[in-house]
Formats: sequence, C-alpha cells, structure tokens
Amino acid sequence: MKQPDNRTRNRRSIRLKEYDYSQAGYYYITICTHNREHLFGAIENGVMRHNDIGTIALNEWTRTPEMRPNISLDAFVVMPNHLHGIIVINGVIGDNSPVYEQFGKPTSNTIPTIIRGFKSAVTKQVNILRGTPGEPVWQRNYYEHIIRDDQSHYSITEYIKKNPLRWEEDDYYVR
Repeated sequence: MKQPDNRTRNRRSIRLKEYDYSQAGYYYITICTHNREHLFGAIENGVMRHNDIGTIALNEWTRTPEMRPNISLDAFVVMPNHLHGIIVINGVIGDNSPVYEQFGKPTSNTIPTIIRGFKSAVTKQVNILRGTPGEPVWQRNYYEHIIRDDQSHYSITEYIKKNPLRWEEDDYYVR
C-alpha cells in the first residue's frame, strides 16, 4: 500500500480563516511559475514581450470576466515568471449567504476557485503546446492580499504598472 505523501497531507491553507472570498471587493493576486521558470517571455527595454506561452496566460487572464459575470479585472501584468493582477468581485451571484471555501471543497465564484480555474486552463494549453502532459506550469499556491482602502489600491496599481520597468529589482526576478 502506498503511504500518503506528507507534503500533501500536511498542507494548510494560507487563506484567512472564516473570510468569505466570494464577497465584493478588490483582491491583489500574484501567481508564480513552477521554479520561477521564465515561461512567459522576456523584458526588453522595460517592456514585457510575451512569447506564445505568455500569450496563453494573458488571454486566459483576460477571459476571466467572460466566464464569471460578477468579476472584473483591474490592473494586471504577465511577467516572465509570474502574474500580478487585481480581481474585483462586484457582488455575489445567487443568495447572499457567506461562502467559506474549505481545503479540498471548492466553492464557485471565490478567489481560490477563480485562480484554480485560471491555472488549470493555462496549464492544459501550455502542456499541449509544449507536448508535456502532466508537467507543472505553476507553483503550488499563490499570494493574495485583500485591498482594503484607496491608498493601498493606488500603491498596488502603481507597482503593477511599473513592474516591467523595475524587473531587475523585483522580488521575483531570477536570471
């Protein structure tokens, strides 16, 4: 009998406990590629130049509101090895009862479900393009921050917009 993988069994969610990730608000998201590999293109003279894989990530990100009518996108950028973006949940679809995502129990129209769907769609297309079925494209989790005020929103938006210009200073920069 195969023993359970402790890395999987002992994983804990990094999300805020009891926070309703389907509620209206602004959410800053950062998603990194597996091993921070430069999959999406390169920065040239402060401008992000997407390759075919970067275009897949960009297209899937921009399709998010098409698939979820209560979602809109704010500032975002697809960098060589990560994506920064602000997702706006404009309201709850259906009843207004809180929806708490629990580990292993996905709930529709929540930030974790939106990110899971995005990562899955990109991974499938990238692996078809590369001929690498089952290969990871993304790191296991992602970073999220609930934007709670206008100043924070402004600062994050400026950071996202200037990210290609400051690539070599970026925390996610790897040669």
